[in-house]
Amino acid sequence: MGPNVYPHSEPQFLQFPSRRSVVHSTKGIVSCTQPLATAAGLEILRKGGNAADAAVAVAAALNVTEPGSTGIGGDMFCLFYDAKTKKVHAMNGSGRSGQNVTLDQIRKDLNLKDGEHGQIHMDSVHAVTVPGAAAGWVDCVERFGSNKLSLEEILAPGIELAEKGFPVSEFSATFWANSEAHIKRASPNGAEMLKKDPSTKDGSRAPKAGEIMKNPTIGNTFKLLGKHGKKGFYEGEVAEQIIKVVSDLGGHLTLDDLKHHAEAGSEPVEAISLKYTGQGVGDSTNGGVQLWEHPPNGQGIVALMALGIIQELEKAGKISKWDIKDHNSTAYLHALIESLRIAFADAHWFVTDPNIVKVPSAELISESYLAERAKLFDPQKVISAPVHGSPAHLQSDTVYFCASDSEGNAISFINSNYGGYGTAIIPKGCGFTLQNRGANFSLDKDHPNVLTPRKRPYHTIIPGLVTYAKDQSLHSVYGVMGGFMQPQGHVQVLLNQEVFKFNPQTALDSPRICIGAGMPGDDGEMSDATIYIEEGIDAKVVEELSALGHSVKQLTGYGRSMFGRGQIIRQHFDDEVMVWSGASDLRGDGHAAPF
Repeated sequence: MGPNVYPHSEPQFLQFPSRRSVVHSTKGIVSCTQPLATAAGLEILRKGGNAADAAVAVAAALNVTEPGSTGIGGDMFCLFYDAKTKKVHAMNGSGRSGQNVTLDQIRKDLNLKDGEHGQIHMDSVHAVTVPGAAAGWVDCVERFGSNKLSLEEILAPGIELAEKGFPVSEFSATFWANSEAHIKRASPNGAEMLKKDPSTKDGSRAPKAGEIMKNPTIGNTFKLLGKHGKKGFYEGEVAEQIIKVVSDLGGHLTLDDLKHHAEAGSEPVEAISLKYTGQGVGDSTNGGVQLWEHPPNGQGIVALMALGIIQELEKAGKISKWDIKDHNSTAYLHALIESLRIAFADAHWFVTDPNIVKVPSAELISESYLAERAKLFDPQKVISAPVHGSPAHLQSDTVYFCASDSEGNAISFINSNYGGYGTAIIPKGCGFTLQNRGANFSLDKDHPNVLTPRKRPYHTIIPGLVTYAKDQSLHSVYGVMGGFMQPQGHVQVLLNQEVFKFNPQTALDSPRICIGAGMPGDDGEMSDATIYIEEGIDAKVVEELSALGHSVKQLTGYGRSMFGRGQIIRQHFDDEVMVWSGASDLRGDGHAAPF
């Protein structure tokens, strides 16, 4: 497949046909998990905004319509493709621990004895880190936006949804219902994010699908951010309420921590990438594709390492060339699983805040290192647990979305509370929950990701972007959400498109696998991973993976939410006309919509 060529026909052996059609447009596309948020992004494009402007509008609207996945009390990362320069820009919008959040203090608060590793629980106030999303939204508009719309205008669709109300979607209603008790017990302010109902014992409950839900307090938070910029969130009434509720619950964040983050801003960083030319992707025409990820403290490096290990296995002849008949076959999934396990083993040790601890990113994705790691692979059986543990899967929710515009720009954007509603702690009168990202810190003093003051933890949320290696023209922006599923989804969806020649929608629809085993144990070590297999993968394959030594469990129905909800916007040219092709995961409520 040459540069900017769209796969027009489905492979004849395809066994998992798409349940949705690919959406095409010559002017731009917004693709996300919630149709009302998609509409917010399109509104900004119509008013003259670009992809970055639209993405911030989507983020705000999702905070209102799908608060069980994302919010201004969480963090964000983005990759922005500038069509004029063909450059990929990365921005780290994640927050830090507080200045007074020391390892000794938190171990004391958690009553941990010497020699006992322990962990910060996802519900604990100590899991709250400084929210980075608000500053990230401001910085995204200032650095990558069109300069045609103010932040107030960009946040207006979200404010309208919050104040006038919106009909709740199916998945969001499910998330709300599952978390109702958590929201009520997490802080005194739970009713702000529940539907008023005098017939209930305490006067509130989770909204049901199709019911109108209003959240005027988050609307006011957005107004303050739009009017005053970062000061509207990190200083004044919102900041004061964040610190009050955290302090009341025994946390250690301060107003100075919030002000420090606003002044430091979201960090512009260099995106990391790996060229993939294997399995018939690369030829003399295009030189393969280049996968771009956000660098640590995000886990995007896992996707690059796993893809690189697969490429080294191909070079070494340890795996044969795949065609459509091999899609989700035993041999394919075994190679994929083992490559991911090896990559995660390194990431769980090395990924942390590179401003505090040196992370050897370049070395980890170097050809020589990946070739050495690939030697661990055995096509006949599962390898023993790689050094430093194996990957875990958290029941976490995130929103990934993407947008493109008529100028050829595109943005890959991810925003998250981490675990569902995060801690579900709500600052009074603010209408959002605080994230629980601090649960990812290690409490082992010898671990690179150990908790220290003003440090960013290991982050699961990652945006993805693909270019053609030959000329750096854009291939696609894409992502798959869901805790530690994310890099696994990045690899599978990219291989679906490039090796198996699936169109964007089929690439998302196709059944996936997920390595996962839950949180680390009390001793701080990762437990041995179960391989979760989605319904639609042949039962014989499940049996054969078990015979190779994998601990396999097949998931159906709502359990499929473990495999994430992805979005893709892909670019190609036809008769010199730019065409965007968008897709949205059938595992969610959303869709891709053309401008």
